[in-house]
Amino acid sequence: MTQEEKQQMMTHAPVPGLIVRLAVPTIISMLITSFYNMADTFFVGRIGTSATGAVGIVFPLMSVIQALGFFFGHGSGNNVSRKLGAGKTQEAEVLASCGFFSALLCGTVILIFGLLFLDPLALALGSTETILPYTRQYLQVILLGAPYMTAALVLNNLLRFQGSAFYAMIGITSGAVLNIILDPVFIFLFHMGIAGAAWATILSQLVSFILLLIGMKRAGCIPLRVRHMKQLPRVIRPIFGGGLPSLCRQGLASLATVALNLAAKPYGDAAIAAMSIVMRIAFFAGSTVIGFGQGFQPVCGFNYGAGNKERVKEAFWFCVKTSAVVLTVLGIAGFIFSGELIAIFRKEDLEVLRIGTTALRMQCVTLPLTGWIIMNNMLFQTIGYTMPASILAASRQGIFFLPAVLILPAVLGLTGIQLAQPAADVAAFLLALVFNLKWMKKI
Repeated sequence: MTQEEKQQMMTHAPVPGLIVRLAVPTIISMLITSFYNMADTFFVGRIGTSATGAVGIVFPLMSVIQALGFFFGHGSGNNVSRKLGAGKTQEAEVLASCGFFSALLCGTVILIFGLLFLDPLALALGSTETILPYTRQYLQVILLGAPYMTAALVLNNLLRFQGSAFYAMIGITSGAVLNIILDPVFIFLFHMGIAGAAWATILSQLVSFILLLIGMKRAGCIPLRVRHMKQLPRVIRPIFGGGLPSLCRQGLASLATVALNLAAKPYGDAAIAAMSIVMRIAFFAGSTVIGFGQGFQPVCGFNYGAGNKERVKEAFWFCVKTSAVVLTVLGIAGFIFSGELIAIFRKEDLEVLRIGTTALRMQCVTLPLTGWIIMNNMLFQTIGYTMPASILAASRQGIFFLPAVLILPAVLGLTGIQLAQPAADVAAFLLALVFNLKWMKKI
């Protein structure tokens, strides 16, 4: 499909069908990615509670890698979709190239400094003395994949924002499925333990990266040229503006996980493992709506760039209503079957089961609220409203979560740790409501 055909489709096709068409591949990608994250936890859970905790300890670093990938991917991708909507293809090419190669460079920096300071990093992430040996094995392998894992997220977003979500889905899901296959092979058949899970992850991510590069060419997307990096000083500001909300969201998610691990540390490895499992399940539930929102973003960007703001509003409200229904159903199901869900990962440890079941039920109660937060965040980010988008992105796991996870455990003990995320969700929902009432009039 040519760029002209893509623009015609984005600006004239019926909104509900268009969003669903673009969202289905991204939803599949998100669900399979979430599933492989849970599969990692599941197979590592067969090793022991401390090993399960180690996966949760390393998760914040994975969030940092994702934060940089989404920063450059959304930062360039949001601008690319608006430039293409306005017919400025050359500008779009410069933005895409700078986003991709900058991510590759930042991932390399993480690799180098992470290996140099491996043990201090593991301890800073919240590792206990019993978890540390497992954390060290897992972390040093994951760091090797940081450069292309970061860059792959940029490719994924560039494909989506150019209306080629199908090729993004192929790249992401192929790696995720391969990861699920390799996990038991490396962990149990080759007797590599938790290091096997890490090798399965980085090899699978490498396959995803290669397939996404191929997808960029097959989809007829704008080319990535290293020579455009000389124009980075000129375009870094719009990339920064477009990607800052994602950096806030993912970066604070990393910080929030570290804070959660440190808060759970006094209650032992079982508490850390339980909250790690709950995070995976909650992310799986929310990934459907995140994928749906990613189908909304290119429609929003193209039409905002083309000046068709009524079409932007139509797309937004369609997504809000759909996400509310989906998350309500998932929240009810998760609440009812919370014990069974936690038992899938660590039924041998009754303390993990007890702590995790209560925490998951609490999060399921506020799960329907997160759709409103996510859709408002994606709307403001895609149309270039950096300030409200960044504040909303920082709210759920930063502005509100960090005080909650610091204050509530001091008052309520372990219950405060379990209640921190639901309390932050309620506060973020109210903030999104205020922002929507203020800025929708301008849009």
